[in-house]
Amino acid sequence: MFSLAEENYLKAIYHLEQELQGAVSTNAIAERMDTKASSVTDMVQRLAEKELLLYKKYQGTILTPSGRKIAANVIRKHRLWEVFLVEKLKFQWDEVHEIAEQLEHIQSDELIIRLDKFLDSPGYDPHGDPIPDNDGNIKKTEKKLLWELDENQRGVCVGVKESSTEFLHYLDKKNINIGTKILVLRKEFFDGSMIIQVEEEQFFISKKIAESLYLI
Repeated sequence: MFSLAEENYLKAIYHLEQELQGAVSTNAIAERMDTKASSVTDMVQRLAEKELLLYKKYQGTILTPSGRKIAANVIRKHRLWEVFLVEKLKFQWDEVHEIAEQLEHIQSDELIIRLDKFLDSPGYDPHGDPIPDNDGNIKKTEKKLLWELDENQRGVCVGVKESSTEFLHYLDKKNINIGTKILVLRKEFFDGSMIIQVEEEQFFISKKIAESLYLI
């Protein structure tokens, strides 16, 4: 049994490991957790004592297999709850993250087993992020950012790099969701902006938006 704070730290380090492809610095964790570096050091040392991570001063932190599995389990619960909230309770995809942040700390394994079965074992959450299996394994999907496509190339939206409420509201207004087909009509190499087509509508998007959508 681990505290809410410990689970949040493990989850944050897990995500940072994926992003940085290696050891995670104390400052990076502090920035992600919006706290002081001294507080991070205290927590990291506590988690190291529980053999959930390896920590060396000035060299960074990496999760042990046990720590990585616990983090993946928290992420699994979070993403399953997001699916439930969107599919069964009809929340919008921009409304579910904060609620799932609370639900992910429920400790009942049986509840999550039944939730997964009730949802027919979904592979992805409403934002296109893969859901870890019960052993903490995550599917690898070959995907690319919309910005990487050339003119006259098309793809299907399978996820978002950013999940802020403002960004998801923007996508809703443009009728872009998971499964939406997108065609690149024009690409400005000067600033990375694009003109794209979604169904019958054509419109301009910035490079920032194009770098926040995953396609296959």
